[in-house]
Amino acid sequence: MDEKQIIEKAKAGDEAAMAQLVNKYSERIYNLALRILRKKEDAEDVLQETFLTVVEKLHTFDGRSSFFTWVYRIATNASLMRLRKKKVVFQEMADSTDFQESVESRVFIDWSQDPSINIYDEEVKQKIDAAVNKLSDIYRSVFVLRDLEGLSIKETSAILNITQENVKIRLRRARQFLRDYLSEYFEERIVH
Repeated sequence: MDEKQIIEKAKAGDEAAMAQLVNKYSERIYNLALRILRKKEDAEDVLQETFLTVVEKLHTFDGRSSFFTWVYRIATNASLMRLRKKKVVFQEMADSTDFQESVESRVFIDWSQDPSINIYDEEVKQKIDAAVNKLSDIYRSVFVLRDLEGLSIKETSAILNITQENVKIRLRRARQFLRDYLSEYFEERIVH
């Protein structure tokens, strides 16, 4: 049975079909929420909220986007709402031309080529997580969907309901911030 048939059965109230959809997407939704929120409990809550919303709103799914995109949009929105409710303070990146000019004039060390830096090292992982956590939610959501989840620009655009050009801009800014933030750390490691 293909996904369209499963969705139609779930819309008609077939609990086994709904369970198939939940099983198919649960792990990816949980991982998405965990990457955005960084807490297992929050990711579990978002997973539950997402599928409660899916059950409640499945009748509104019209198939214009893929089911995957629709579910991911629900999960991403639930994750971002949870962040806003917690009123987490993020370091916002400047949109000014001064910021752009200073970024373009910087020289960055290519620490990815240094064999002494192991991305699986716990200290390095914590530093990368800290850097991702410093991104504002608009940049983090694009970065997580695109670079960590491996979604295309088109899929990311559909999930976040922004233009593809906006995805590219936000992703470039997120990557630039992360490169800048992590370069200082890795430069210190290389020097010592």
